[in-house]
Amino acid sequence: MAGAADAERCFATDGRLPSSSGPCTSTDQASMPVMAYTRDFGRTDQARSFMLIGYDEVKDIRYMDTDYPGTWSIKYNMVWDKLWGLRLFPDDVMRREMQFYLKHQNEFGLPLDSREAYSKSDWIMWAAAMAPDNDTFLQFSDRIYHYADRTPTRWPLSDWYWTNGDGSARAFRARSVIGGHWMKVLMDRRNRQ
Repeated sequence: MAGAADAERCFATDGRLPSSSGPCTSTDQASMPVMAYTRDFGRTDQARSFMLIGYDEVKDIRYMDTDYPGTWSIKYNMVWDKLWGLRLFPDDVMRREMQFYLKHQNEFGLPLDSREAYSKSDWIMWAAAMAPDNDTFLQFSDRIYHYADRTPTRWPLSDWYWTNGDGSARAFRARSVIGGHWMKVLMDRRNRQ
């Protein structure tokens, strides 16, 4: 890989990167697997260079879309960096992301990104598993519990739902991705070994 342009081509669809809310260029979620890939082939320096794409030098917040400053998204894929001890991201980056997320939660949880108020509970739990302590983790997981308890949608738990309003499900029912709610258990178990 020669750089960010190659990373973009790896994931491009009609010149744009896919996401849950529609296309956007240079998304962080697409670049994280590329960073892990380049690190696995001994290119740690190159992997770290992908981190710099989309960071605001003043606020140090990673944009969801480098073409649109001020956008943001949950960096749920960073959980694998912490779980596997890859150290592509400094602990301070995860800490700042957690602080940012806590300020952007709605009644029923953290929106997936800055475009809409819906989210995916499994990805919230992945992000929450990166919390530095249990109290911070609970600030995320308690809102998912609140959603499950209060949503007027009475079908098997949906992982895609509105974090505002009455917490209605957006779509999806009883999917296996709900297993992602157990990420903290996996993280804690690995840390004990």
